[in-house]
Amino acid sequence: MRDYGDDVLSGDWRAVGRTVVTERHAELDLVVELPEGGAGGDNSGGFVGAVVRVDAGNVHLEDRHGRVRVFPLGAGFLVDGEPVRLIARVVTAAPTTRARTASGSFAVADAPARVARASRIWVEGRHDAELVEQVWGDDLRLEGVVVEQLEGVDHLAEMLVEFGPANGRRVGVLVDHWVPGSKETRLAEEALARVDARHVLVVGHPFIDIWQAVSPAVVGIEAWPDVPRAEDFKTGTCRALGWPHETVADRAAAWQRIRGRVRSYADLEPALLGRVEQLIDFVTAE
Repeated sequence: MRDYGDDVLSGDWRAVGRTVVTERHAELDLVVELPEGGAGGDNSGGFVGAVVRVDAGNVHLEDRHGRVRVFPLGAGFLVDGEPVRLIARVVTAAPTTRARTASGSFAVADAPARVARASRIWVEGRHDAELVEQVWGDDLRLEGVVVEQLEGVDHLAEMLVEFGPANGRRVGVLVDHWVPGSKETRLAEEALARVDARHVLVVGHPFIDIWQAVSPAVVGIEAWPDVPRAEDFKTGTCRALGWPHETVADRAAAWQRIRGRVRSYADLEPALLGRVEQLIDFVTAE
């Protein structure tokens, strides 16, 4: 008997002779052939062109003579002699979230710095100014607010008198160790009595120094050490933490170490956050 091989009814006998059509994205510059009776109907055959555009369910093909014809996406095309079903590439936009500044405000992209206002925010020293700039710098530039140093609240009265606060020329002052009965509160009261206090806002945080406004966990400690009042705070803090502390350079390095850990408002104590926001609102109010 002749050997007929395997059972002819085994496998998918219905697929025998069927042309497998694969899907192909209609990418720009993809060369596509439209055979006789292709996607455009009986009168559209014999056209070969490159994809130049895909829109509204159609593909635009340009031939070598620069002629452009439009055909519906789908089956009936050839690529490299193989039948394909042209489909549009679906581009899924990545979910976007508005960027925020270090202070938590929504960032304004490519916004130029505003011309400086006449109003000012004053802080006690350089470290205060650096920390405020680090966290609120983007907001301050957008609002046109300049931060200046007092070099100690002892100079507040004379600086206010010289500045001359007035309508549209406000001053917001951030003071360290702002607690009832402190030297700082007394000096602020005396200074306000010498000018139009309606245009001045003095607020403060309870910390002896701006260093303590940085959350201890950010620095890798459980709590800021208690420094005797008779000892310089920065020197005593460095000594208690086992950091170099004897020279100005040692203390400057300690501050850079602390400030270098701050990435955003989340790394600061709430008692400072609220006061700075309050000052910004005050000096930018119309």
